[in-house]
Amino acid sequence: MQHLIVVNNLKDWNFDIKDVQVVAARSYLTDETFSDLRNVRVINLCKSYRYQTTGYYVSLLAAARGHKPFPDVNTIQDMKSQTIIRYVSDDLDKLIQESLAPIKSVEFTLSIYFGKNLARRYDKLSHQLYSMFQAPGIRARFVKTTKWQLQTVGPLSANDIPSDHHDFVVEAARDYFSGKKRVSRKKFVSRYDMAILYNPDEKEPPSDEKALQNFIKAGEQLGIGVELITRDEYNRLAEFDALFIRETTSVNHHTYRFARRAKAEGLVVIDDPDSILKCTNKVYLAELLSRHGIAAPKTRIVHRDNIDKIIPELGLPCILKQPDSSFSQGVLKASTQEEYLKKVNMLMEKSDLVIAQQFMPTEYDWRIGIIDQKPLYACRYFMADKHWQIIKTDSKGDMSFGKFETIPWEMAPSHVIKNALKAANLIGNSLYGVDIKQDGNKSYLIEVNDNPNIDATVEDAILKEELYNRIMQVFLNRIKAMKEGR
Repeated sequence: MQHLIVVNNLKDWNFDIKDVQVVAARSYLTDETFSDLRNVRVINLCKSYRYQTTGYYVSLLAAARGHKPFPDVNTIQDMKSQTIIRYVSDDLDKLIQESLAPIKSVEFTLSIYFGKNLARRYDKLSHQLYSMFQAPGIRARFVKTTKWQLQTVGPLSANDIPSDHHDFVVEAARDYFSGKKRVSRKKFVSRYDMAILYNPDEKEPPSDEKALQNFIKAGEQLGIGVELITRDEYNRLAEFDALFIRETTSVNHHTYRFARRAKAEGLVVIDDPDSILKCTNKVYLAELLSRHGIAAPKTRIVHRDNIDKIIPELGLPCILKQPDSSFSQGVLKASTQEEYLKKVNMLMEKSDLVIAQQFMPTEYDWRIGIIDQKPLYACRYFMADKHWQIIKTDSKGDMSFGKFETIPWEMAPSHVIKNALKAANLIGNSLYGVDIKQDGNKSYLIEVNDNPNIDATVEDAILKEELYNRIMQVFLNRIKAMKEGR
């Protein structure tokens, strides 16, 4: 891959890096020679990335030309977003406090060059910020009130580099351009490369270790080199053709940032960011299902002005759901009016809107797995012993599960499959797990999950290796279509 460093003025970058061409921003924007180049990485070191400035247009046009801009426009927008910066500050809070504890002043600015800082004690913090804000130069400003918080994130341009940092920047840049990174453990020459994002420490991951190995094996059989990555490897996404997220997703979470970044880099992504955004918010799902006439337990969106109207409409007991609840967490049952008021007010401390739903007790819930708008598997998840949910969590946080039964999806009731497909297709064409309650010959949709469980001996009990092959075949088909420009 050819590398271009783009600067406002050629005098701003006076470092000699082998096989790297330095280009003036105006030339890159106006010279048709650059427009015709292919397989190019554009390192944007302009003075400003503000909207409609030269630096902004360098990254914007690089993307339009099929080049890989660094940073891309998504990163530029993230740097301006106080919401994103606040999320990152909260996400990295422990690391920030540990790293900056020795500093006596109330303000501190961290300069990051290609993911590195001059002081080794800030290596981990620099790497994490670089992973979240993919830019060649980053200036992160921290402010201390009761504790340290990330206040602003901005670009470091070529002419911002102090003279006493020059040698360090040259070394960091050479490491970056020479491609010093972890070598993939693939045992064969693959046609395409996939990253599976997972969390080895997650208590209840969407796929267990055996299932992950089955995905790797299925990928290799189709010519896809599959590598497991963790949240610390955000900066490696551009190395891959596809990203498969096998970690519990949330919008206010690094999984969503991974999905967004991968999509911006042109990767095939499951879960795609739109599916995460739609499926992880039960307010959105309730409105969507209602609008399209899909049968569900009677549902109301609760806000401060209608709290007292819910019980007369739904009766007791009723179910209360935090909009972004998952794995039965943030899903509560209220059996009395006093319990209802206590729990709904507790949930409203986190969200202005809460879902209230008619309680519909059943022996089990259906889970219909769907990918590429086609059924994949059908499971019955039975309620945990002496509990109203399939997962029971005790006071210590330990979980117990009800039994399961996997059957060929063709043997599931046709109305269950029909409603599952109708609901999932409203979201997209990704991988979904649709939860449905059955009452005789009627079915009621509970939710659509963007990140359904695929565990060895459970969801794969019928199809076995074929289940993994079918999922990987979808990836392969989409990668080929992407490469061919379809």
